[in-house]
Amino acid sequence: MDKELDYITEEKKKELTLELADLKGPKRKEIIEALEYAKSLGDLSENAEYHQAREDQGKIEARIQSIEQILQNSKVVIPAGGDVIEVGSKLVVRKEDSKEELKYVIVGYQEANITEGKISNRSPFGQALYGKKKGDSISFETPRGIVNYKIISVS
Repeated sequence: MDKELDYITEEKKKELTLELADLKGPKRKEIIEALEYAKSLGDLSENAEYHQAREDQGKIEARIQSIEQILQNSKVVIPAGGDVIEVGSKLVVRKEDSKEELKYVIVGYQEANITEGKISNRSPFGQALYGKKKGDSISFETPRGIVNYKIISVS
């Protein structure tokens, strides 16, 4: 697996596809109706409803474009479950000088969420982990200095 590619899970692909369908269907229709109503109010230069509807339309169109780009340029990753860390790998690590074990999943940057234990393959932590195996030690630099971890398990 190429760690420089953009990856998404099948779950994320489904989520984005549903969001795209909603934006292109009902949401676009709502904006068109809001624009029509605002135009019916008269003078557009001082029409707050019209300006708000145009702003909302811009945001929706930008999000549609963003989702289409993600879906077009991302590769859906199927976790292999091997012993080498790659996108889709689940792992347990322990920080040096600590007994606490932390569980993470390596994901593409679109899905990264540290509070859910999802680490981007492009983050310094994800890059340090990439290609390593159970028992390996890794180090990477953070704003607070170099941090060391030991890989306890990979699945």
